[in-house]
Amino acid sequence: MHQGSSGFVPLDVPPSMHSMYCANMDLITKKTGRLMLFAGDQKIEHLNDDFFGVGISPDDADPEHLFRIAARGRIGVFAAQMGLIARYGADYPDVPYLVKINGKSHLIRTEQHDPVSTSWCSVDDVACFARDSGLLVAAVGYTVYPGSIHEAVMLREAACMVRDAHRHGLVSVLWVYPRGHAIGDEKDPHLIAGAAGVAACLGSDFVKVNSPKRAGISGGVFLDEAVRAAGRTKVICAGGSATDPLEFLTDLHRQIHEGGCAGNATGRNIHQKPLAEAIRMCNAIAAVTYDDATPGEAYLIYTRGGTSG
Repeated sequence: MHQGSSGFVPLDVPPSMHSMYCANMDLITKKTGRLMLFAGDQKIEHLNDDFFGVGISPDDADPEHLFRIAARGRIGVFAAQMGLIARYGADYPDVPYLVKINGKSHLIRTEQHDPVSTSWCSVDDVACFARDSGLLVAAVGYTVYPGSIHEAVMLREAACMVRDAHRHGLVSVLWVYPRGHAIGDEKDPHLIAGAAGVAACLGSDFVKVNSPKRAGISGGVFLDEAVRAAGRTKVICAGGSATDPLEFLTDLHRQIHEGGCAGNATGRNIHQKPLAEAIRMCNAIAAVTYDDATPGEAYLIYTRGGTSG
């Protein structure tokens, strides 16, 4: 481990890539050590269920809505598949991007078959895309499902992704969701801690987990075991389905200040809103994540506009 502007540089980052790695980390964390990840990868994961229907803004039916939000809202990084970024990125060159290199739909349910999600492309492909496009590609991401009978395949690919990301000076983010016939309660705090520990063993910079719950109650206090299990891998929580904005901001504040979480990965609670409202929600989440704003302060940003940073 070497010291760097972002705290430290893992030993699998070549010396020639230290500066790039630190620059990418500083870019997406705004030099705070925390990450506000705007999730757009659900175009695959949930198909159009998250983008069209009752309670969802008509704006969300157009994929470009995601890019408009990312360009105008205060985010750390925008996560999407490379193909989608290739279609729209030229019009949004100032957005920091995370390229998600695997994904699957929700059509085959866990009760039918244990989940498996393998790579669509390599990190070398992502690095070439970043070079050729000139876009701000700062990170790569990959989902692992521990507990699936196919976990060995995904663990190997995730390990290769982290190694290759660091080789190119990119930040690595792993989505780690215990899932499959062997799993009982996917959101059990002890199991979520195990998932965080898996990401640490894979060497990832960040791990995205579902917010743990116990007896139907969620809260930052249940994250303590996961944060300790992750060690130097930073834990961020998935935002989940759309909920009341003040409730969401309050839970995020608890995750950070009670649970020791290092940020969030939010999709539906942002992009299902009309553009102007989605931008305000982005700015409110960023205020909690990067500026230590209280839920009340962040809620005023959401309702009245503006930013705290």
